Amino acid sequence: MSRDTQNDDQDCLELFHRALEQCDELAWECIQQRYRSIMLHWLRRHPQKKMANRFESEENYVALGFERFWQATACNRHIRFNTLAAVMDYLRASLNSAVLDTLRTYARPHLVHLPYDGDAHKLSREDQDDQHKVWEMIQDLLTNERERRVAYLLYHCGLKPRQMLHYCPQEFNDVHEIYRIQRNILERLVRNADIIHWRLST
Repeated sequence: MSRDTQNDDQDCLELFHRALEQCDELAWECIQQRYRSIMLHWLRRHPQKKMANRFESEENYVALGFERFWQATACNRHIRFNTLAAVMDYLRASLNSAVLDTLRTYARPHLVHLPYDGDAHKLSREDQDDQHKVWEMIQDLLTNERERRVAYLLYHCGLKPRQMLHYCPQEFNDVHEIYRIQRNILERLVRNADIIHWRLST
C-alpha cells in the first residue's frame, strides 16, 4: 500500500471517528455523501437484490443501512474502529441487516392476536395509558418543533419515513432528511434513557 493510500485511509478513518465519537453532524453528512455510491454498489451485488427491490427503493435501503450503522456505533464507547477496512465491514453488515430484516418483515404472516374477551377492555385501557405516558415524555424531551412533528408521525401515527414522505410531501425534502431528524430524536432519547426508565416505573 502506498503512502498516499495510507494517508487517505487515515483521513477517512478520522472522519468516521469525528462523526461517531464526537457525534459531529457535518462529518456524518460528509460520510453519507462520500460512501453512498459504495453502499449502492454493495446493494446491487446483494444476492437478494431482486427480491429486495420489490419492497423498498435502493435509496431507502442505503438510508436504512446508514441509520443502522449510526444507531449501533455513534457515541458508543465500546466500539472503536482501528482500520478503515473494519469500518467498511461494519457498514456493509449494517446494509445487509437492513435488507434481510425488510425481507423478513414482508415474508412474515400478518397475524393479529386478540386478547381474551374478559381482558379486552382492561388491556386496551392499559395500553392506551402507557402510550399516552410515553408520548408525553417524548414531547417533554423534544424542544424542536420539527423533531416533535417527526416523532408524532413515527410513534403516534406509526408511519415509516418513506410513508411520511408519501403522505406529507410538502413537509420534507427527501427521506434522508426524515432519517436525520429520526436519528436526532433517538440520540436525545438514548441520552435521557435513565429519566425515561424512572418515569415509566413510577
